[in-house]
Amino acid sequence: MTSAERPNTRLVIRLLVLVAAMFAFGFALVPLYDVMCKALGINGKTGDQYTQSQQVDASREVRVQFLATNSAEMVWGFYPKGEELNVHPGAVNEMLFVAQNPTSKAMTAQAIPSIAPSTAAVYFHKTECFCFTQQMLQPGERIEMPVRFIIDRDLPKDVKHLTLAYTLFDITARMPPIVRPVAANGG
Repeated sequence: MTSAERPNTRLVIRLLVLVAAMFAFGFALVPLYDVMCKALGINGKTGDQYTQSQQVDASREVRVQFLATNSAEMVWGFYPKGEELNVHPGAVNEMLFVAQNPTSKAMTAQAIPSIAPSTAAVYFHKTECFCFTQQMLQPGERIEMPVRFIIDRDLPKDVKHLTLAYTLFDITARMPPIVRPVAANGG
């Protein structure tokens, strides 16, 4: 091997090691993401552990207000079936949100939640939420979508009111086209 080929061989080996490390890191991202979500209480990953372990604090009530807005380009009707609930920390609660596609084309949407005050967000645990998945509605279709949640008993006593707000985004352009099977003609 000539002296000019040695640096090229070293470079190729280094690049192969880098590719292998990047590949391994890609596989490690999913479990790392799950660990981070559980540790930080984000993205609804913590909800399941609270359905069984929380005891209801009947001596205390928290008012939860529900808001729904559309992003600038979203044309769907979108609203909660109720404006607010008075809930006991530790209890499982549910609110339905309604979405309707008034257009003549199928559309896909994604709801992004926010909780105020932000310091109370770690005490708000969604056990089921339409925000975890994308919603596709056909022209004129209307659906009711549940959000089930538990307010943690450890919510600071001075927090008596929370707001759960969703913003609905049109993500139709980002979704691959849906291919529907074509029926065979009598053949």
